[in-house]
Amino acid sequence: MISPVDLTTLARTPNDGYLNRIVATVNDHEVHVSVMSAPYEWHVHPDSDETFIVTEGTLVIDLEDGSMHLHAGQLLTVPAGVRHRTRPLGARSVNLTVERKHATTVFCDDPRA
Repeated sequence: MISPVDLTTLARTPNDGYLNRIVATVNDHEVHVSVMSAPYEWHVHPDSDETFIVTEGTLVIDLEDGSMHLHAGQLLTVPAGVRHRTRPLGARSVNLTVERKHATTVFCDDPRA
């Protein structure tokens, strides 16, 4: 049976700084909801673009050459192979992310260090 996903309830789920849950599959991609109150590690997806859609708060996406601030209602795609990390600006951010199913995540050192 087809049923809706309650993103508001998921956004209220207690977590230890980072909640990332798959909420839908669309063809060969997954849609995740992530609730962040702490930074995620530097990483790269060599085989998938990653699209971020901010629904609450401000999400900072750190890249090798600077940082971008995405506010609620904004979308950004990080191309495959680009090192990045995400973190909330303020107490938390709630985001939808879309990436290829079974995308590889390679954690790496901070390239700006």
